[in-house]
This record gives sequence, structure tokens and C-alpha cells, in this order.
Amino acid sequence: MTSNSLEGLNRRRYLQRAGLTLLAPIAVGCGGSDNATAMQLSSGATAGSGAPVVDWGREAIKAAMAESKTSAISVALWSGGEVVWQEAFGWADREARIAAGTQTRFNIGSVSKVLAALSVMILQDRGLLSLDTPVVRYLPEFRMLSDGYRRITVRHLLSHASGFPGTHTRNVFAFAPHTDYAANAEAALADTHLKHEPGELAVYCNDGFTMIERVVLALTGTRYTEFVRTNILEPLGMTQSGFTLAPFAEGSFAHPYDGKQWKQEFVSAYATGGLASTPGDMLRLGRMFLGAGVFEGRRIVSAAGVAEMGRNQTTALLINPSPELQIGLGWDNVRQSGMLAAGQTAWQKNGGTAFFSSEFFVLPETDMVLMLTGNSLGYGVTALAENILLHALQDRRAVSPLPRPVSHAPPALAAAPEPDPTVAGIYGNYLGPIQAAFVAGRLNLRRWKAEGWASMYEGLALRSDGRWWSETGDGFSFQFVVLRGMRYLVQRRPGASGHYWATAPLGQQLSPLETPLPPAWQARVGTTWELANESPDSAAMRNGPLRAALGVLAELPGYLMWAHSELVRPLDHARAGMTVKVPVNDGRDLTELVFRTVDGVEQIGSNGLIFRRVGTSAS
Repeated sequence: MTSNSLEGLNRRRYLQRAGLTLLAPIAVGCGGSDNATAMQLSSGATAGSGAPVVDWGREAIKAAMAESKTSAISVALWSGGEVVWQEAFGWADREARIAAGTQTRFNIGSVSKVLAALSVMILQDRGLLSLDTPVVRYLPEFRMLSDGYRRITVRHLLSHASGFPGTHTRNVFAFAPHTDYAANAEAALADTHLKHEPGELAVYCNDGFTMIERVVLALTGTRYTEFVRTNILEPLGMTQSGFTLAPFAEGSFAHPYDGKQWKQEFVSAYATGGLASTPGDMLRLGRMFLGAGVFEGRRIVSAAGVAEMGRNQTTALLINPSPELQIGLGWDNVRQSGMLAAGQTAWQKNGGTAFFSSEFFVLPETDMVLMLTGNSLGYGVTALAENILLHALQDRRAVSPLPRPVSHAPPALAAAPEPDPTVAGIYGNYLGPIQAAFVAGRLNLRRWKAEGWASMYEGLALRSDGRWWSETGDGFSFQFVVLRGMRYLVQRRPGASGHYWATAPLGQQLSPLETPLPPAWQARVGTTWELANESPDSAAMRNGPLRAALGVLAELPGYLMWAHSELVRPLDHARAGMTVKVPVNDGRDLTELVFRTVDGVEQIGSNGLIFRRVGTSAS
């Protein structure tokens, strides 16, 4: 059996929206025909009210499906006090020729985090917890190797500021249920350090939400999935929503599709990404937020709880090079940039699994909710959702005209474009080191791949705004920012739908270590390790065993490089730790390596994963 190259099992955008190339053509049809997009409506639902946004949205969804070979997409839009649009496209089960309908369940991934935060606010309303109380008060057995774990609060868990390494990836996506995932994640954290102090910065962190499962169980004696069912899903009438605790009935859910149809996907991280739902059900959740905690006369949570979820949680962070990213509790952004550029406040949550991608928007001042979901990663869900909302706002005359795209034209050259030589060097992250180098006064950026250095951008020119601009016409630019003594490479690019700017740090500059590699680690350089404790039904194993190489980067002495992606620092002869504090996204899912010999077999532990040595590889 061939093996997957592990360019970082938890580093690759396996837990995000990007990544898969859909190879096979999609067969579209209506009632089994291959001549039109299949659609089916639930009893009593309407395909659309005749609003112009519906006509535009249908064509945009069909085009996105055709371009990306996505098998199924479902959408629902609430605007101005009514369901304006609810419709499904494509196939829930291509092999059985079952069309997707408005009652078809989709895995909504990290949109589930909104329900985790809502669960916490319900518990706070009941006096069972406080956001700013340390988690160890509620989980007295919880441990980590860094003393700072005692200062992690519930608020930190819900706002990506805990300092956890990132994501416990073992069996997180599978083709069968794994109900012990949260307990395993807590056990894995006990053998790791923090990567930053609690509250120091915010970087996307799934394990913070997984620990909410443990908090809910400790405080209520009820499993998280049952708490959500009885306190949120049932009161809101979300009858088609639930967690993948057992197989769903065939025909009731959208099968994963990446050019091949797969069995039902089970997401083991329930609080962080495990809900399966329909856009229609998610409108009910969104309307509860619009109602400040009340849905159809029934209070679910306090108005103060809803307001706190929608409050910017980043104001006290010590390191934040992307101030436009205003994280809420459970929300990715409570002033989402695409809507803010159109004069609208929006609470936004993106969701992705190994196969599905979704967007959930609530516009609290405009009485609007959108849920968009599909069973692939490549259909451009964020841009599509933003444009649907913009057209809906235009229909309501809340936006006129539509926002214009930002200009991709670089500003004038800097008056004295002499580069600062100290910014050259290696920038670490979770996806692969980036090298910044100057040639004839121009900036070149390269990223390390398994095969060596690969060009990202060549010949970037310093402009009058202090950024190094691409001259390819894509609007990308870069700058170097120093915060609390750490230098970051920060990228600015046009946002998803093109009418606003998005910035994010791509890496933190690392200096060579004065101490050479310890002999024990030097002896392991060039070895290859195979993942040994992943379940055979894990989605990560669908293309064969996963292997990782342990090497070094010649340009940065003293470090080890794991899986051609992350630079780690030896802590002693058997443990290597995390090295970077990169906010937002590219410092997520970091690794701590622990070497052990068990029953005479060499193995490396990595945040709950166990790798066994299988051979040697190029370093």
C-alpha cells in the first residue's frame, strides 16, 4: 500500500476549508436527469420568494458547483422577517441517485463552535460557571506541563486564546463514531506545554472548544451532546440537527465527495465541529440571536449572553497584528470585514471538516441570517456567502451600489527603497518555513516543501505604503511587523469577494540556536516515522498509511524539522517543543515531539499521535 506524505497531518489545511482537488466530473440532474441541477424542497418550504438575490444566488451556486465539481450545496436566507430563500442543489447520494433536499443534513464543521459558546452562556445564566474563572476550578484533574495552564479561563477556551498547541487530530474525522475523543484530547494535553501564555494572543484553536465538552460534563453530569440536544436543539425546533453519534439513515445526509463518494463522515470533536444540520435549522438558531436570546416567545439564553458572544474579545491581547479580526465567543469575527466594508455589522463563523465547508452569518442590526453549506472544500464558500448577502442587502436597499473591488494596483515606489537586512531570514509557522531574501533590492519569498524550497513570490518591490508588493496584479503585499520583540511576516490580500483587505501573519522570524543539536536527536535526523495509533476507519487513512520525516533545515542550525513543515526546538535528549507564537491561523496546530522506546520499539509521540520508526529519509 502506498503511503501519504505527511506534510503535517495536523498542519495541512485538513482542518480548514482549503486543500482537496476534486478530480471527477459532477453529474447534475433533476429527478435523475443529468441536464439540470437537482433540487428538492422539504414539505412547506419555498425555493425562493422571487427576490433578485434568489435568481442571482441560484446561478452563482450552479457555477460554483460546476467549477469545483461539488456534489451538493444547500442554502437558506432569512431577511426582513421571513425566509427569503431555502433550496438544495445536487446529490445527497450520487450512487443511489438521491437528490439533496432542504431536509438533507450536512456536516457543518466549526460552525458548531457557536453552539459550544451558547452552551457556556446558558450555564453562566444558571450560575454554574463564570467566563473568567480558571478552567481548573471546574476540571480539578486537568494538567499540562506548563504552569500557565492554571490561568486558562473559560473565556480563553472560547476565543482561541488558551495557548493550547491547537488540535488533537487523532480520529477527529472518521467513517465510524469515536465517542472517546474529548477524553483522549484532555489526556494528550497533559503531556504537552503551552505554546503561549493564556490571553497573550489568539490563534485558531480547536482543543479549546473540545475542553468545553469536559466542562459541561463536569458541571452538569450530562454529556455535551445531550446537553446541546435538550437545551438548544429541541427548544429551537432544530429537528434535523444532531451529532454523529451513530450512523444516520441513508438518504438523510449528504455523502462526502472529493471526486469519489465516501461513507458518512463522523466528526469526533463534537463541540469544535461535530454538528450535522440543515440551513433551515440553522436559520432558527440565527433568529434566536436576532431575538437577543428569545425564539418564538421562548427564552433560550439571556440577552447579556448573546451580547457577550457578539463582543470583540481581542482588545486585551498583547500580540495582534490583524486588528480587523475581531473574534467573538464562538464567532470567528463579530465585525466581519466583507460586511463591514458594506456598512453592515455581521457575526460570522466558517466551518470545515475533511470534506465539508460552510458559512454562517448573523447580521444583528439588519435582521438577516444566512447559512450556506456544501460537501466539498473547493467551491469558494466564503466569497459565495458574502456575495449572496450583498445582493440580499441590495434587495433591501441597505446597500447601493454593491461595493467595488479594492484596487490591485501597487502604490508608488518608496522614495528610498533600501531594504532592512535584519528582516531577511527564516519565518516559522505550521505549514512550512518561509525564507525571506533580498536580491538587487527586491524581496523574494520561498516556502519549504518536501522537495526543497519552492518560490512563493519573486521580485517584490517596496512601495510608499511600507509594503512589499507583488507586481503580478493579484493585489498581494507583505510587510514586516515587530510586536513584543518578535518579528512577523504579515500578508495583506484582497478578501474573499474582493472588495476589502484581509491581513494575517504568515510566520515568525527565528534565529539560529547557539546550542547544536544534542547527539541523541542528531542520530534521529533522516529517519521516517509512520502513524501507528490512528483507527483504520479514520478519514486520514483513506489513502493509505501516513508517514513523517524528521530532518533539519540547513539555513537554521539547532532546530529539527518535523514532517517538512514545523521547526521544533530540542528541550532535552527526548523532547522537542514548539517555537513560534504566530496569531490568527498560521501558528495553529503546533507539535511537541516526545521520543520513547516501548517494548524495544522506538516511537515518537506527537500530541496524542504515536509514530513508529519505519526507515530513513533525506534530511
